[in-house]
Amino acid sequence: MACVHLDSISLNPPTPAQSVYREDCTQCFDSIDEPEGLDVCLQCFNGGCVGLRAHSHLHHVTRSHPLSLNIRRTRKQVVKDEPPAKMTKLAIAAETEADRYDITTVVKCHECATELDKTGPKLAPIVDGILKANTFSRQEEVKAWEQELTSCEHILLLQQHESRKLQSDLGHCSKCELRENLWLCLECGNLGCGRAQFGGVGGNSHGLAHATETTHAIAVKLGSISPEGTADVYCYQCDEERVDSDLAAHLAHWGIILSDQIKTEKSLTEMQIEQNLRWEFSMTTEDGKELKPLFGPDLTGLKNLGNSCYLASILQCLFDLPAFQARYNIPEIDLPMVPDPAQDLETQLRKLGDGLLSGRYSKPDSDVVASKDSPEIPYQKGLAPSMLKHLIGRGHAEFSTMRQQDAFELLQHLVKLITRSPHPAPLTDPTQPFRFVLEQRLQCLSCKKVRYTGTEQDSIFIDVPIEKLPAVEGEGDRYKPVTLKQCLDNFTTQEVVELTCSSCGSKDGFTKRSLFKTFPTTLVVNARKMTVENWVPRKVDVPVIVGDEPFLLDEFLSSGLQPSEELLPEEAAAAPAFVPDEGALDGLMAMGFPRNRCEKALHATGNSDANAAMEWLFGHMEDPDIDEPLVIASAATGDNAAADPEKIEMLGAMGFGAPQARKALKETSGDVERAVEWLFSHPDDQGDFGNEAASSAETKEAAPAGSGELPAKFQLQSIVCHKGTSIHTGHYVAFIRKLLDTTVPKWVLFNDEKVVEAGDVEEMKKTAYVYFFNRVA
Repeated sequence: MACVHLDSISLNPPTPAQSVYREDCTQCFDSIDEPEGLDVCLQCFNGGCVGLRAHSHLHHVTRSHPLSLNIRRTRKQVVKDEPPAKMTKLAIAAETEADRYDITTVVKCHECATELDKTGPKLAPIVDGILKANTFSRQEEVKAWEQELTSCEHILLLQQHESRKLQSDLGHCSKCELRENLWLCLECGNLGCGRAQFGGVGGNSHGLAHATETTHAIAVKLGSISPEGTADVYCYQCDEERVDSDLAAHLAHWGIILSDQIKTEKSLTEMQIEQNLRWEFSMTTEDGKELKPLFGPDLTGLKNLGNSCYLASILQCLFDLPAFQARYNIPEIDLPMVPDPAQDLETQLRKLGDGLLSGRYSKPDSDVVASKDSPEIPYQKGLAPSMLKHLIGRGHAEFSTMRQQDAFELLQHLVKLITRSPHPAPLTDPTQPFRFVLEQRLQCLSCKKVRYTGTEQDSIFIDVPIEKLPAVEGEGDRYKPVTLKQCLDNFTTQEVVELTCSSCGSKDGFTKRSLFKTFPTTLVVNARKMTVENWVPRKVDVPVIVGDEPFLLDEFLSSGLQPSEELLPEEAAAAPAFVPDEGALDGLMAMGFPRNRCEKALHATGNSDANAAMEWLFGHMEDPDIDEPLVIASAATGDNAAADPEKIEMLGAMGFGAPQARKALKETSGDVERAVEWLFSHPDDQGDFGNEAASSAETKEAAPAGSGELPAKFQLQSIVCHKGTSIHTGHYVAFIRKLLDTTVPKWVLFNDEKVVEAGDVEEMKKTAYVYFFNRVA
């Protein structure tokens, strides 16, 4: 039967700027490896599953796109009985998809229920373009890496010596016999070997030695040069990988023609990703036995997308919580079809909820089973949350990159995105159980009058006391263990702050103490174990002792205003001039920063965290007004700035609500750029509701977040652990208490795609970075 739609619909191959979803469905994790394959729309290149969920059919019905390319992939069964041939030269013969899989394609029309000739003149270029295009995940990964690399003044001002043609085989290092890992100095043409690299690649650092001796800055790794014009370019002066927009001309100066080159070595980026993927927490017991892999509902791993373990560990902990399971693992019939499911946060969170909780994808990796060298029970293949990662990072300076990130900062960012998302009744915000009110009590040391202020939060920071123990020969640095109770005591302890009392005029100061006014359903705690060495923040593994048994937080509940206490006058409660936190200010100034800079940094980052302020300082060293005194806008100026509808709209386009935008503009004298920084530095601030708040208060006073009922009993439910000396490097994993085949919860380790019954959790708990405590009866 002929198809009338093929002639009536205009079709074009995908352009490099278009996303092609040919790996997995945009609404679930069914992929081209399913028996029915995956349908890719020939008009918009959406990927839709063909199985029970039939998202391909749903896409056709809702978008009126009848034509699709079905792609089905099956693993080749290859048994090699002969040993591999001896390599005579360094060359990367990367295994291609064609080497590993058989690909079957069919073009069909949903409307006509017929198969079309894919070799026809109209369809052939479309099919070829889809199969050759970068997949969505690869396209976003390439974009992210490209964002990371820039040029520099040393490349732009490069002056090359007299040209000459290098010998045809590109020779060896000028100072040793190495013929691999060679770096060409673009200034003088010297060949020097690089540093020894991950994966056993040799190097004696003669390229670096040449740069040091001659101050020649720019070098290119010969084996990384491709005919497409990509290559590793390094600036020794900046000590950074760079991009050379004139690479072709700079190489031609030394007789190297890009179109003639063949890439033979891994790039620095490829080796970095490979190294990050190999970070391992121990996957064996104390007696050397492999930890038992687990499969089934609520036991699904997440594939590492390259430096994405921080994302995987947080998502596993979140989707273990009842509120997230109830919110995002619901029937799809409730989900309205959107034009681009891959770009819709609600769709992607539901996709992840189904993927993690259903158990459909939690099974041994069939590719590993086919290998005679595989273990008896292989791990999972893992789900690749590339669409969600892209959405979370879109427009964000850090999370849009391929670098390792701080897991707790990612949690805060994700909570903010979800909170701002629509939650139509009867659906509720799954981050609401995190919220509680922290109450601060100030009391004048002279007149004894008090002020109570409450701040709604969704997490707390606890600074872990750091006390180094005496060194032991053969061991690294050791630190004195502390208990969670000690950290909470420090968090809620009373301190003296320098303030002038507007009631009695005394300059003696105030006592300040913060306690819980209400408790959340799930208490999120970030344990900060940071020290500063040579002006560089470094994470240290201080053991924090936290038991599995429930514990009470009753003693940390604020008693509130007492009958014997007298409040400061109402006018005294107005916001005072900014007073920097004394301890944080002293710490920053001890590092050599001028007072004006320190005050600005503390004001911009919440006035409590010296580490956050220091990071802000390093990012604003070049600000022209960095050394000018901090100026706090007057209320009138702030109100006018906050009321500017154009600026509120600009911030709204970035995803910030009007109350938050109004407050940020008020705090920054109407400066939009500083307002964005303020918003990211104050994710918990609810903003300035202005008239909205007044009208809302007239109708109904909002109930405070959390509950002040006692007893307040909490129990550790999950932890995110980190291995490495910096929160921006190393590796993250999650440990979660799960009911497996018994009535007694057991700890489960989620190490990217590996999901196993955990071994010695007590040791791992001591090095936890983020804790999730659930309130229990």
